[in-house]
Amino acid sequence: MPTPISASILIVDDDAAIVTSAQLALKPFFTTIYTERFASNLYATLNARTYDTILLDMNLRKGLNDGGEGLFWLQEIKRVQPDAQVILMTAFGEISLAVEAMKRGAFDFLLKPWDNERLVHTLVAAVKSRQLQQKEQTKQAKTLTTNLITGESEAMKRALDLAAKVAPTDVNVLILGENGTGKGVLAQEIHARSSRAKQPFVTVDLGAVHETLFESELFGHEKGAFTDAKTAKPGRFELAHGGTLFMDEIGNLSPSNQAKLLTVIQHQSFTKLGSNTSQTIDFRLITATNSNLNALVTQKVFRQDLMYRINTVEIRLPALRERPEDIPHLVDHFLLLYGDKYNRLDIGISALEVKKLQGYHWPGNIRELQHAIERAIILSDSNELKATTILGEHQSWDANTPALTFSTHSNEATTIKDLEKDAILKALEKHAGNISHSAKELGLTRASFYRRLQKYGIEV
Repeated sequence: MPTPISASILIVDDDAAIVTSAQLALKPFFTTIYTERFASNLYATLNARTYDTILLDMNLRKGLNDGGEGLFWLQEIKRVQPDAQVILMTAFGEISLAVEAMKRGAFDFLLKPWDNERLVHTLVAAVKSRQLQQKEQTKQAKTLTTNLITGESEAMKRALDLAAKVAPTDVNVLILGENGTGKGVLAQEIHARSSRAKQPFVTVDLGAVHETLFESELFGHEKGAFTDAKTAKPGRFELAHGGTLFMDEIGNLSPSNQAKLLTVIQHQSFTKLGSNTSQTIDFRLITATNSNLNALVTQKVFRQDLMYRINTVEIRLPALRERPEDIPHLVDHFLLLYGDKYNRLDIGISALEVKKLQGYHWPGNIRELQHAIERAIILSDSNELKATTILGEHQSWDANTPALTFSTHSNEATTIKDLEKDAILKALEKHAGNISHSAKELGLTRASFYRRLQKYGIEV
């Protein structure tokens, strides 16, 4: 008898015989198996616990055989539990739908009636894939925490010291900072260090939620609450019960929705759309914005009473240009991260080139640096990255772009434009005027290279 794999499996099918058959076939191989026969209970089932793998029938109600319901629930499962592996059970005529479902994130599909050996083999593969995914996520999360939520700069140290002090408490926290400074990562770190760490961390980007969908997204709705409400749906407040709710871009919230949010915060309760019953909730609120909320309050665009509610403690993350001493540390982190991802661990960068990166103003902050290095690693044919390669396609490089200055090895003030022109001339000299080879060395397309030749008046 095999030793059962430690995994949580959920079987979803409205046919009691199929549920029992699958349960008996899988029981010797997995430690925990749950079943659900009613689609109306699925949201509650998904919110009750997390599952490694979900075995889902494509038709969950008698009389339905188009597979549409399976696609709907696949989408909802991936929304509520994005890391769960979903295996679809389907009849022969629904194979094209099952293939479409795999394109939307399903792990695999099984034809009914299935062969038990095939069933077990598929579930084992899904669970192992999920566990490998978890290990990688844990590794990356740990790496992000270790490398992004650290800093040698005084501004970053102050922010992190304050975060460490408030994390164990339950106070509401407002994180301020430009886009790309790591506000979401810091929010996760505060949650991870709190007494709620084992409870949900739920994120909502208010900048992406249309004003008319605010209540549905945050409060949830009952079945039939409006025309397209075919099933009940929990809102972000409900999903965050017991844990932390992170509301990003709070400055984008409209005045009417600010009032609704304030009411929930004050009373710690809400009412779903289509319901007359109020639900009590327990969550910690962390908000973030790149806006100047004090200025918005003065302009009467943002409610002052809501401002007081959300910023019991206010943490400001400095822009990357304010902490250039942290850039070498971040560069090393991203080189290791993407070198491993793209099998380019041989790639490196000299201290001189990093010094040049410290002279750039990084309007996109850490996120821009991250994407610039990832792109450079993908495109570089050399094992030594250059600042011009990393920065080249991430600036407009037109005549209106302000020149950025930093010190070179000769200690003479120069600009990124001077460096770029010099790099182009050296590449052309090295490759005897060959445009393709020169462009390739600098990580540029031929078209981009020609534009730069024209810009600097270089004739070949």
